[in-house]
Amino acid sequence: MRDRLKIPPTKSALLGLRRQVKFLEQGHAMLERKRELLTRLVYERLDQYRKLRVEVRDGLKEAYRWLALAQMRMGSQMLRQSALGLRPAIRLNILPRSSIGVEYPAVEATLLPLQPVGLMWTDASFDETRARLAQTAVILARLGEAETALWRLLDEQRKTQKRVNALKYNVIPRYRATIRFIQSALEEEERNTLFQIKVLREKGVGA
Repeated sequence: MRDRLKIPPTKSALLGLRRQVKFLEQGHAMLERKRELLTRLVYERLDQYRKLRVEVRDGLKEAYRWLALAQMRMGSQMLRQSALGLRPAIRLNILPRSSIGVEYPAVEATLLPLQPVGLMWTDASFDETRARLAQTAVILARLGEAETALWRLLDEQRKTQKRVNALKYNVIPRYRATIRFIQSALEEEERNTLFQIKVLREKGVGA
């Protein structure tokens, strides 16, 4: 890695580098702020994701308990026949959403009224199973949104952290090192010029 940029040591270059460093420092501050906001969002989404996972686990456990009961009371064949042709129990609507420039799908899940079943020999446990599964499907939709948003936020957070580190430990230090080098070169040139002027004056006085 080079310590400084390959730029000729001129006053105009020095002024340009100072402006660029100021711009880079502002960019670094903005990225640092973005990283902090992303980190906060990641923790919020992670907390939501964990809670939804627990809800889904409990919902599926209860739904399958009712399904086992319905299967015991109605039998597998009647259960399959009763489920044929049933309309969906939920309505899904997926919309784009964005947080701090990170896009992810927002899932809206709505419970629909359960379609009546006209077959004989159906049991109340069948309707309870359908209701429990539909409720769990709504939570699963929310879990899917939370998981997708979480992974995309994490990915953006990692990219932002890399940019912050690159500016802080590589780009800005190289610009500052170049500025110091040019300042030193210009000061040395100024000292040489003053020395030459002094020598010329002394020669003029001696003549």
